[in-house]
Amino acid sequence: MTDRKTELAGNLANVEQRITAACVAAGRKREEVTLIVVTKTYPASDVRILSELGVRHVAENRDQDAAPKAAACADLPLTWHFVGQLQTNKVRSVVGYADVVQSVDRARLVTALSQEAVRAGREVGCLLQVALDAGESERGARGGVAPGGIEELADLVTRAPGLRLDGLMTVAPLTGEYAGREQAAFGRLMDLSTDLRRAHPTATMVSAGMSADLEQAVAAGATHVRVGTAVLGVRPKLG
Repeated sequence: MTDRKTELAGNLANVEQRITAACVAAGRKREEVTLIVVTKTYPASDVRILSELGVRHVAENRDQDAAPKAAACADLPLTWHFVGQLQTNKVRSVVGYADVVQSVDRARLVTALSQEAVRAGREVGCLLQVALDAGESERGARGGVAPGGIEELADLVTRAPGLRLDGLMTVAPLTGEYAGREQAAFGRLMDLSTDLRRAHPTATMVSAGMSADLEQAVAAGATHVRVGTAVLGVRPKLG
């Protein structure tokens, strides 16, 4: 086993212990929570090692990094998630490899994703990114639709050819009423998910929590956690 594989195996084991402990504390089954490893800024060789170690879900937030990495790892049994703010001019590329786009937050993006999914003959899963630092009808500082816009956007995704409404995603906000209150923020997301599922029963996915706050996300009821640093290490600064 290479040094890097040993390092990643140890980090994965630690994250697994954290998720398991959080599930026990919340009275949940471990299989209720899916780990997504965020591989941004790390090479395809790390993705390959993670696959060998049993990881099945990986995430990227920049298409210029993700597209060549996904192509280099096309032979692996992986589900690719796109989690960054997505510009419409990048949609054609992202649809080429992403199985799930977790950052759907506006009608124009839904239209672009639908057009490219149909053109590529693919079905793309969509999570609505919810901005808990926004007013009822505004967008968040890091993207996302305000809670008041969820219903309209969900209906749009549901009607769009080539797209599948899978659920909701959020990032713990740095400002507003939920700043520093991660579990309350994730609890609010779960309430919004409950509302969404009344009209869209299959939209059961709730993506929340990262390396620093995965326990709070599991406690609130998240079905997916997005962990990067705790698995791969501290990222190098981008130039």
